[in-house]
Amino acid sequence: MKIVVAVTAASGAIYARQLLAQLIESQQVERIALVLSVNAEAVAATEGVTLPQSSKITQYDNGDLFASPASGSARWDAMVIVPSSVGTVGRIASGVSQTLIERAADVMLKERRRLVVVVRETPLSLIHLRNMTTLTESGAIILPASPSFYSRPADIEQLCNTVTERIISLLGISAPHYEWQ
Repeated sequence: MKIVVAVTAASGAIYARQLLAQLIESQQVERIALVLSVNAEAVAATEGVTLPQSSKITQYDNGDLFASPASGSARWDAMVIVPSSVGTVGRIASGVSQTLIERAADVMLKERRRLVVVVRETPLSLIHLRNMTTLTESGAIILPASPSFYSRPADIEQLCNTVTERIISLLGISAPHYEWQ
């Protein structure tokens, strides 16, 4: 699989780190396109998160609308925006494609490919909810970064991994995960 991973400036860079680490380890994933918004690196640094590096990852500048993920003919299989700000959600929902993140998401929707948007914002206004509804109606999957407690996570890493496991599952990638008994 070829997966686009976009990271915006919403809090929750730990989810991006965990996702990238699992995608790198997966035999099912051959390529990862990584795109960071202008402030994503600053937020990750503030949170003490360093994103992993790998030969599987090619990082693209968010301003490069000639990059591979901007074209449907490049045939990326899926895209995850993790974490996603509600501003990013709003721009995608309204069809605005001024950055590579927005254009790649637009491509996923128009090509009917998997788009998982991991929203990390609270509380949500009616505008946010309507934008998420628009994306859902357009084929995206909205996955709020709301960790679960069924597995009784022992620390923040395990708690956040409950969300990361859901992302991996939604991408159709096989990986160990908690299953309800």
